[in-house]
Amino acid sequence: MGRRELREQIFKLLFRVEFNAMEDMAEQQKLFFEEDRVTEKEKQYIQGKYGEIVEKLKVIDDMINKNTKGWETSRMGKVDLTLIRLAVYEIKYDEEIPTGVAINEAVELAKKYGQDSSPGFVNGVLARLVQADGS
Repeated sequence: MGRRELREQIFKLLFRVEFNAMEDMAEQQKLFFEEDRVTEKEKQYIQGKYGEIVEKLKVIDDMINKNTKGWETSRMGKVDLTLIRLAVYEIKYDEEIPTGVAINEAVELAKKYGQDSSPGFVNGVLARLVQADGS
């Protein structure tokens, strides 16, 4: 599985956070990996990245809220929010992924999973965050 597919799997698992209590996420992970066929190595990678993102979720949400006027995380669509969280994690904490790649991949996933306005919204929020932060 390539990086794009791995990122998509991380997005799908992270998306479940919006619908489940954190204490239920261990069970959700178990169900998630029963549904999708991934190798043990891929599973470890997905779980590792997911865990790192969840661990930093409050900080990531604070960054998003600080850089969006009138569009706090509580008002964002769940798909858009999950994609923005994933991209912010990649931009701020994953040194292997260039900023432009993180933004582009989030926009591509927004085209696939979001509404018609999602790609532009995700791109705009991420561009504003990067511009404000100088990343």
